[in-house]
Amino acid sequence: MYNLPGLNQCDGTMIQKPFSLSVKILLEKMSSNAEIGLSPSEVKQRLTQYGENTVPDSMQKGKLEILKDQFLDPIIFILFFAATLALIFGDWAEGVAVCIVILITVLIGYFMELSAFRSLESLRKIGRVECSVLRRGVITRIKASQLVPGDLLLLEAGDVVAADARLIETESLAIREAQLTGESVAVEKNQQILHPETPITEQKNMVFKGTVVTRGRGKGLVVATGSETELGKIQLLGEQTERQKTPLQKELGKLGRWLIWLMLAFVLPIIVSGYLSGKELLLMIETGIALAVAAIPEGLPVVTTIALARGMIRLSKRKVIIKQMEAVEALGSTTIIATDKTGTLTEDNMTVHSIAFEGELHQGLHLQEAELFGIKADQKSMELLILNSILCNDVVLDPKRWRGDTIDLGLLRFAKKLGKNPSYIRSQFPRVMELPFDNELKLMATVNQTAEDEFTVFAKGAFENIAQHCSKILEKGQHRTFDNFEEWNGLIDELSSKGLRTLAMAYKKQTNLPAKNEILSELVFIGAIGFIDPARKDVKDLIATYNKAGIKVVMITGDHPKTAEKIAEDMGLWPDTAERRSSLTGTDLDRLDFTSKKAKEVLLNTTVFSRATPKQKLDLVNFYQRQKNIIGMFGDGINDVPALVKADIGIAMGLRGTEAAREAADVILKDDRFGAVELAIRQGRIIYEHIRQFVVYLLSCNLAEIISVGIAASFNLPSPLLPLQILFLNLVTDVFPALALGFGEGEQDVMARPPRKYKEPIMTAKLWASTVIYGISITAAILGITMFSHFELELPPEKINNMAFYTLIVAQLLNIFNMPKRHLSFFKNEVTKNPWVWGAIVLSLGITFCAYAIPVSARALSLVSIGWEELKWTILFGFSTLLLAQLMKRIGLTT
Repeated sequence: MYNLPGLNQCDGTMIQKPFSLSVKILLEKMSSNAEIGLSPSEVKQRLTQYGENTVPDSMQKGKLEILKDQFLDPIIFILFFAATLALIFGDWAEGVAVCIVILITVLIGYFMELSAFRSLESLRKIGRVECSVLRRGVITRIKASQLVPGDLLLLEAGDVVAADARLIETESLAIREAQLTGESVAVEKNQQILHPETPITEQKNMVFKGTVVTRGRGKGLVVATGSETELGKIQLLGEQTERQKTPLQKELGKLGRWLIWLMLAFVLPIIVSGYLSGKELLLMIETGIALAVAAIPEGLPVVTTIALARGMIRLSKRKVIIKQMEAVEALGSTTIIATDKTGTLTEDNMTVHSIAFEGELHQGLHLQEAELFGIKADQKSMELLILNSILCNDVVLDPKRWRGDTIDLGLLRFAKKLGKNPSYIRSQFPRVMELPFDNELKLMATVNQTAEDEFTVFAKGAFENIAQHCSKILEKGQHRTFDNFEEWNGLIDELSSKGLRTLAMAYKKQTNLPAKNEILSELVFIGAIGFIDPARKDVKDLIATYNKAGIKVVMITGDHPKTAEKIAEDMGLWPDTAERRSSLTGTDLDRLDFTSKKAKEVLLNTTVFSRATPKQKLDLVNFYQRQKNIIGMFGDGINDVPALVKADIGIAMGLRGTEAAREAADVILKDDRFGAVELAIRQGRIIYEHIRQFVVYLLSCNLAEIISVGIAASFNLPSPLLPLQILFLNLVTDVFPALALGFGEGEQDVMARPPRKYKEPIMTAKLWASTVIYGISITAAILGITMFSHFELELPPEKINNMAFYTLIVAQLLNIFNMPKRHLSFFKNEVTKNPWVWGAIVLSLGITFCAYAIPVSARALSLVSIGWEELKWTILFGFSTLLLAQLMKRIGLTT
């Protein structure tokens, strides 16, 4: 329905279903004139009333929103809390240090996402168009944004339709509507009035914003602009769809909230019990701050942000734009990939697949030479088919880019593969007459001068329409009576049943230029050609890779069922046995109750959905999510926008994709390579495993700090750690090794494993067990060195503190070697082979030495001079933690 209030100045009638109204009534209602169009004053008034012909980019983030999003992280909240406490109690150095951590984390995230949006901005320029209109009787070229309802829009081959319009004149007009409906073949247009209930896919007297004119010319009365167009309505549906948080965002949020409670559970009882036992309140509050700082993994947001940022950078080098950092990891969580067909799984180029002539059918994809058909290019029938393909063809042979109908382009590409030069052949055999393509006749014909005293008629079109004009058929170089029509009709039906588009061809030669009404008489049938938009070359292997990785691929397209099924078969999307294959159309989906048990079973076993509307695509994404799946949705058209927004991870094509699809997606493939996503999924899985390693590493170190400080305070032992020392540890000996983990290449078999279970937390029970064991191993060393230096060596408190501090540094650096899985060799694994890990250890030790050697930092960290005799004990106790942890790992207590 198009609501256009106020266009009829008399009564403000709202126009509904313009495709069902006559042109005369529409012109009256819209106060327009088919011969002269609108006046400048009318245009100005309507532009004020209805606004510019643009679809709002409300899904586009601004810089402030990107910056704000960086702060919406529970761990950032915890850091703010710790910094506030430190500043309240006068620990300025600690408070400022935590604020710097927050600033670093926020800035890294901000600039990485801003970089992605800048890349997206360059893509937005694609598809901004101008258009031709008739105003005050003069043809004028204007920006598409200045179109108003009631304008007369003029269309010709190559134009991008700038608004929704009701056609009032057509001349062989064909529109490619794949971006809107998913249909890969151009739709023939006319002006006939349609039934009020005609679906959009059958509205042949309408043209829609964002679609492309492939052939012919036309004039349309603009009936909707901006958000009132079909494109605008679909985008509005996308805006109304709730955008999903990525799995990592959800899990990090849960972890952050859990850490808040963990911190409170440790800190408050110790403060209260210490105060009740007679200790000074200020002392216990300072101890509480130390524990709070110890409980917070300050390095986690920094490390996670940098790991995700590095993933973004690596993928951007492969022309994969990640708009939001967490989307990198979300790809690795995907359990189902739902994808459109045209331009995503297929080449988006109609290609010759089959040739039928002289009673034989020759088939093959991506044909390079005629011999692949088992035929020779110099056979008379083949020669005539090639000439017909080149001469009876309206493609504009622009040196930069050929322009025209997709089928006609496919014919010329085929001829060129056979070594023919279309430009040369056209110059040798000039066109002297033509019958332009007619929507009713379903054919076109040309008359070309093929010799000084010879003219040849070439005709092509739908088989039944060409055949009725043929009295003869060409077989073995001779003409004979065309008496096997039924046999040929069956062959054409067979090709169509395989999802191929067919085109029949005929010709005749004569010495005189025929009259226009004689062009189609007494034609000789040559044969037929079958076309298909072929699957991309790498898709079949990629689908096999996805299956091995436990990822199901489903096709959801607006295209014809047979075409979709043919592509599914060619690329290995369907099971091997026909009995297990399942395909549903949009009509089938309308009949299903998605909540019933039977419908769930049918939907989960279906891999091909055809003739699907944007709403049905959205419903299917919703359905899969309710079945506890993580959905990655591929799309490039306007019709994909709602599903791209709703999916856990939306993936759009950068070159062929519409602006609306790119705006809605989380990931954009700049070169449209479907294979780039396999790399992104691999990267996502590796990053998630690294994040788990970060968390185990950081929490085990922090747990050791908490327990050590808490037990020492409870038993009146000298404090093993001071708040600023803990912060130093968390930002140096924690962060650099953890960062180094993220620079590892990942385990080789990461794409041979199934996706992790739905809503499986970052920290599983086994990982918590590992964290506790590693933490206790480190705690034992810290408390051991504290008691040993206190009772045995009888050192002063400041030296005891320093020995515990250095012991913890050694223990935490060695803890990095506990991160590989138990089944891997201790000496040869991802960590030991990672040069960044060794560099991080050297860097951390270097920074520690500088902190000790520089008087200012030494005073801030309360570091005093200690000798080699004391230092060797810290190294011994530090190494004991690794031995203890490895013993626990080898007996199966850790992962």
